[in-house]
Order: sequence, then C-alpha cells, then structure tokens
Amino acid sequence: AMDELTKDMDFLLVGDVFTRDQIEGYMDLKWEEIYAFEHTPHPVEFKMYYSC
Repeated sequence: AMDELTKDMDFLLVGDVFTRDQIEGYMDLKWEEIYAFEHTPHPVEFKMYYSC
C-alpha cells in the first residue's frame, strides 16, 4: 500500500484536503513503523532461535 501511495498520491491532493507535506510526513511515520515491524522477531522465531 505504501508503494502505491508513493506512486499515486495526486487524488489526495484534489480539493486541498491534504498537502503533499502532510502525506509525505504520514508516509515517513508509516515507513518507520514498517521498518520496526520487519526487524522485530516473531514470538515463534524468538522461541526457536533465542530461548535456552
């Protein structure tokens, strides 16, 4: 979804409801969340590889 929003955000700019800065700021926050989620082990992974 984030890749598609990057490709086409023009529909959100129609009618001056959102600005490009607002959308890009939102996307920056979401990319940070995605990065954190992707780099955190799943509980099953943790149990399999990191527990004693």
